[in-house]
Amino acid sequence: MISPSSIDQVFETARVEEVIGDFVNLKKAGSNFKGLSPFSDERTPSFMVSPVKQIWKDFSTGKGGNVVAFLMEHEHFTYPEAIKYLAKKYNIEIEETQQTNEQKEAADERESLYLVSEFASSYFQKILHKTDQGKSIGLSYFKERGFTEETIKKFDLGYSLDEWQAFTDEALKQGYNIDYLGKTGLTIVKEDKRFDRFKGRVMFPIKSMSGRVLGFGGRILINDKKAAKYVNSPESVIYYKSKVLYGIYHAKQSIAKEDNCFLVEGYTDVIQFHQTGVKNVVSSSGTALTSEQIRLINRLTKNITVLFDGDAAGMRASLRGIDLILEQGMNVKVCTFPEGEDPDSFAKQNTLEELSLYLEEKSKDFIQFKASVLYEDSKGDPIKKAETVRDIVNSISKIPDRIKKEIYIQECARIMDISEEVLFSTLAQINKKEFQEENKQFKKEQKAFEVIKHQQPVKKVDVQYVLERKIIELLLLYGNKVEDFEDLVLKENDKGDLILEPVIQEAKVFEKIYLDLQDDEMQFSNEQFRALYYTIIDRLNQNPDFDLKMFINSVDQETSNQITTILMEDERYVLDDWQRMNIFPKEKINTVAQLVSETILSLRCFLIDQKVKEFQQETLQHKNDVNKNVLEEVKDYSGLKMLLSRKLNRVL
Repeated sequence: MISPSSIDQVFETARVEEVIGDFVNLKKAGSNFKGLSPFSDERTPSFMVSPVKQIWKDFSTGKGGNVVAFLMEHEHFTYPEAIKYLAKKYNIEIEETQQTNEQKEAADERESLYLVSEFASSYFQKILHKTDQGKSIGLSYFKERGFTEETIKKFDLGYSLDEWQAFTDEALKQGYNIDYLGKTGLTIVKEDKRFDRFKGRVMFPIKSMSGRVLGFGGRILINDKKAAKYVNSPESVIYYKSKVLYGIYHAKQSIAKEDNCFLVEGYTDVIQFHQTGVKNVVSSSGTALTSEQIRLINRLTKNITVLFDGDAAGMRASLRGIDLILEQGMNVKVCTFPEGEDPDSFAKQNTLEELSLYLEEKSKDFIQFKASVLYEDSKGDPIKKAETVRDIVNSISKIPDRIKKEIYIQECARIMDISEEVLFSTLAQINKKEFQEENKQFKKEQKAFEVIKHQQPVKKVDVQYVLERKIIELLLLYGNKVEDFEDLVLKENDKGDLILEPVIQEAKVFEKIYLDLQDDEMQFSNEQFRALYYTIIDRLNQNPDFDLKMFINSVDQETSNQITTILMEDERYVLDDWQRMNIFPKEKINTVAQLVSETILSLRCFLIDQKVKEFQQETLQHKNDVNKNVLEEVKDYSGLKMLLSRKLNRVL
């Protein structure tokens, strides 16, 4: 268990915009930050972070909450793990009790797999640095590759003993369950036999964006034709190859800062680049690039530079990845190294200045690269040249932005010495074919939608729900703020007519709301709002220094998400960037008293209207026996509603 004082210190120190900024490329939007949702596939920002309120909201999925809620949603952390992650990030020492073997086994499967992977990473590092075999074989290999001691430790590189059960035996001895050792792939279990998957290999831990160990890559160091050079962990509930990029944990901040990501193929390419000083680099770990991996980069930058070695065959095979990147609306450049060189060897032989200059000068636009690679095959062959041109235009067709498409068509026409008209015509043919497919799918979906549309009536706006929600928002944002309120006192004038007489009174917002609702005996119809209302009123009444951030952190996850949804609703419109269109909404803080008064008056009007409708219904049901008292009540309520509406400047 983590002590309450440690949890409080973590919440006081952690900044939601800094933590989320490690996972999402955030851009300033007024007093907030916005970015692409890390929980859905989108191309326009719907994710909002509020540094003032220390909360976030993802409008595309409805998720939201505080900094811990983000880590629990995004990284699948448990609550204690999220606290530990933040403590590590902000160098906070936390008090906690040691986990027993029973507690380790009691953890859920996902958490158990993480625990096993973390243990394995520590074990392989210890073997590398503390054993004779590790030092003479594993450490020697890494140093031959040119890796320094600091780099080896930074990437948690390790070594697995060349023994059949060394790791498995140690893990079982430490209390880890054989089922979880098998599910991570660290141990291969066959009936009553069990042995280490990574026997006699140097180890590369594969980490998530937050630094959790998901799996491993292991390289064999002996010449064995029967054994694969590299072996990766099999997929599990925590490790999906298609959704992971090697090095993303160490590269994320640099990618966002440099606004560019270098994409390489191998583990050592990443490590060598990082050691040389180019840190915004990741690897697909030898697998074909996937759309999920690209979206991972897309959260941090719109720019990718793909790095290839001099192998022409390998470059052609990798061209498919470029189209995937373009489909995501990203900007792609390509850089190749001299024949016989790869990113690892080139970075090893050059200084940071030389490497940076080479990358800057040799990086080509994807069209120039594709043209240069494919053109070599089509020299003197008109048919092959036509195929090359169509291939390039096909790549251009993947780009969502129409302006970029046109610019790239012009560039392709220049490079390939062909008229723009022909290229635009080819592009139109490709787009038409795609449009027809999309249109066919759209009509199918539209037909299904028509059926649903006829079945479901249009849902009306629940006015009372909206007003009750607004009251909760006002309490959360301004509960302790002192304002001058213009109260309306109902009086009879000399003629006996009801009039509303204004009286100025100073009060805290929460006192004003509470007393007005009490006076009118108004109750919340929404049960969740009712419970939240009394909780907030109680906290405000007991604590004059009510802190919104600490309040959100103190409630359960469901309530926290509900509060975040209420508080961030208005921020949705910041995503539309109104100021860019010279529209400047009035600051809410300047009209708090007016907002409170109008909200309560609106709720009164709504409830009066409901009461009048009840009386009218009663009158219709008893046409022959109309109660004069009922008619008088209707008249009085209607008159009161008219007065309130006049105060609200509304026409009935």
